[in-house]
Amino acid sequence: MFGLFKKKSPLEKLQKKYEQLMKQSFELSKTDRAASDRKVAEAEEVLAEIEKLREQK
Repeated sequence: MFGLFKKKSPLEKLQKKYEQLMKQSFELSKTDRAASDRKVAEAEEVLAEIEKLREQK
C-alpha cells in the first residue's frame, strides 16, 4: 500500500512499453504480418534504449 504512489523509473517504463509492443506484435501476427513486423521493429528500438540505460549504471 505504501508503494501506491511510487513513481516508476525510466527503465521500468521502457520495459513495460517493450512488453506491450511485443504483445501487440503477437496479436497482429495472426492477421497482418507486415504490421506485426513494424511492431517488432519498434520493440527492438525500445530494447536498445533499455540496454543503453543498463550500461550507464
